[in-house]
Amino acid sequence: MMKKAVLFKKLGGKKVKCLCCQRYCVIKDGLSGFCGVRKNVNGELYLIVYGKPIAVHTDPVEKKPLFHFLPGTEIFSFGTIGCNFRCSFCQNWDISQITARMIGKIRGARRELSPKKIVDYCVKNKIPSIAYTYNEPTIFTEYAHDTGVLARKKGIKNVYVSNGYESEECLKYMLNFCDAINIDIKSFSNEFYAKVCGGVRLNGVKETIKKSFEMGFWIECTTLVIPELNDSDKELKEIAEFLVAVSPDIPWHVTAFHPDYKMTDKKFTPAATLEKAVEIGKKAGLKFVYTGNILNPDGENTYCPKCKKLLIERSGMSCLTCDIKTGKNGVGTCPYCKEKIAGIWK
Repeated sequence: MMKKAVLFKKLGGKKVKCLCCQRYCVIKDGLSGFCGVRKNVNGELYLIVYGKPIAVHTDPVEKKPLFHFLPGTEIFSFGTIGCNFRCSFCQNWDISQITARMIGKIRGARRELSPKKIVDYCVKNKIPSIAYTYNEPTIFTEYAHDTGVLARKKGIKNVYVSNGYESEECLKYMLNFCDAINIDIKSFSNEFYAKVCGGVRLNGVKETIKKSFEMGFWIECTTLVIPELNDSDKELKEIAEFLVAVSPDIPWHVTAFHPDYKMTDKKFTPAATLEKAVEIGKKAGLKFVYTGNILNPDGENTYCPKCKKLLIERSGMSCLTCDIKTGKNGVGTCPYCKEKIAGIWK
């Protein structure tokens, strides 16, 4: 179904200005914004993918990746078509990079998944959280909002897995329902974001990370490390130092690239590169740095930053053991030295 959007502003001549992301598209009547799923119909903005996810799964929460958020639990995950980025290395390009054929398929789809159906399913199956993921959730924020508000009433938490290009208006709207965001920081180069991600700005992502943290969302960040593009010691250090300046408690996931979509000329990320990134992150002052998309027996584990004892053991995106103690106030602590371990633990 199409549903009227909330995050937009009417302009003259039946034009509208979309307010969901930092592109702030000005859209003429009958046309859609850059993402392809927010359409101007007679001077009103509509979300054409409301209730029509294209990907639906129940995943381990560690797959998002979120390592300091309800470890060892399942998370109901869904996404639609479309994106406000054009990353040439996109690993979900088959749903995010929209085509006219895809729009026709969505419009013709009979199956709809309403917010109520999603929440009822989670309640029935005792799933404690919902992730808006696979493509960029910012572009279907009204659908996420309506789902998340219902979910919160049932004690279910909500997560965005995002490229970090939310507008300030969108972040404020998300306060009504969202608990945590995993934000990609794809590079620390303006040129990378402009050329490789489709004409967007690094500073916009940096501002989202800072604002999201200040607003009280739980934040984890992910960098897909691509050989010869964003894997230099200098750039990895810049990313780590930026995150430390926001908070040394932010977990940083450095993950391995594989050739995909329009970027098939690059090689797989060597394990040694990710191990180097972990060292750089920890040396910069980050307490928690993790590897992903590779087999690394120790790269997914959580250790106390003070006493260095193993607190959470993981393997292949599965939580094997979790020894973090959680008080009535929800604060997690190391059982050995009482050090506070940042995260959402219950």
